[in-house]
Amino acid sequence: MAEIEFAEVLSVELTEKDGSKWIAVTETRDVVVINESEAKDDWEEGQQVQVLIYRDRKGNVAATGYLPTIRKGTYGWAKVVKVTDRDGATVDIGSTQSAVVKAEDLPKLRELWPQVGDCIFMTLRTDREGGLYGRLATEEKIEELYVEAPTTVYNSDLDARAYRLLPIGTFLLSVKGMYRIFVHQSEREKEPRLGEEVKVRIIEVKEDGTLNGSMLPRKQERLSDDAETIWRYLQSVGGKMPFGDKSTPEEIKEMFSLSKAAFKRALGKLMKDGKVEQHDGWTISKL
Repeated sequence: MAEIEFAEVLSVELTEKDGSKWIAVTETRDVVVINESEAKDDWEEGQQVQVLIYRDRKGNVAATGYLPTIRKGTYGWAKVVKVTDRDGATVDIGSTQSAVVKAEDLPKLRELWPQVGDCIFMTLRTDREGGLYGRLATEEKIEELYVEAPTTVYNSDLDARAYRLLPIGTFLLSVKGMYRIFVHQSEREKEPRLGEEVKVRIIEVKEDGTLNGSMLPRKQERLSDDAETIWRYLQSVGGKMPFGDKSTPEEIKEMFSLSKAAFKRALGKLMKDGKVEQHDGWTISKL
């Protein structure tokens, strides 16, 4: 088996069916044994088929006819199916076999690790024993693969997944189009997990076709959210609260986690909508 590299897709000839196993030979006449569960239903003796070579859990050389969508040298999105502190993230590579992105290759902060259902942009690799592992895409590889975005995406909302996390901001790839997006830390309320899918508003299309984005809501959306926060609180306390234009910034921050300017704008919207009125330092519901 010295000539065979693990995680490679090879062409083999099916020489015979031996019980629940297929016996196959490679072009270099190495023998490969394939479990029936890893064989296609339409295989026939003498047929040339492609298989993925890997090490099974017992350390034996094994092969599967169910070829992965992500292979050595090719990159794609792999969905996370399991996460453990010891092993890291187990991902679906489109085959009967899965791969593991080791814990040491994931973010240092555990809360930024991907969760089940998140997707990691990666390629396939092996360790010295031939096990299947995921290798995260480097920035150099992204530079080769990203697609230049058209100017028409400006101010649009794109679904994107985080592939690189830095203190200064988050790098993402759009789910459709493979556009490269950078979101500065000032343009997000919290840092997304590696592989998490988020909505990003495009705030700049650069000359090289890369994008700058924001994960903050638009001004009108923020105003609506702030007004809803105040309205829900007002209803929860019986329709009358001792907060209004005269309240101190400290009081507003402590109660609503808003700046006084944001509080006044939201309160003004509620008044304009005819939902509240103010009397002697109190805000009162009119509904």
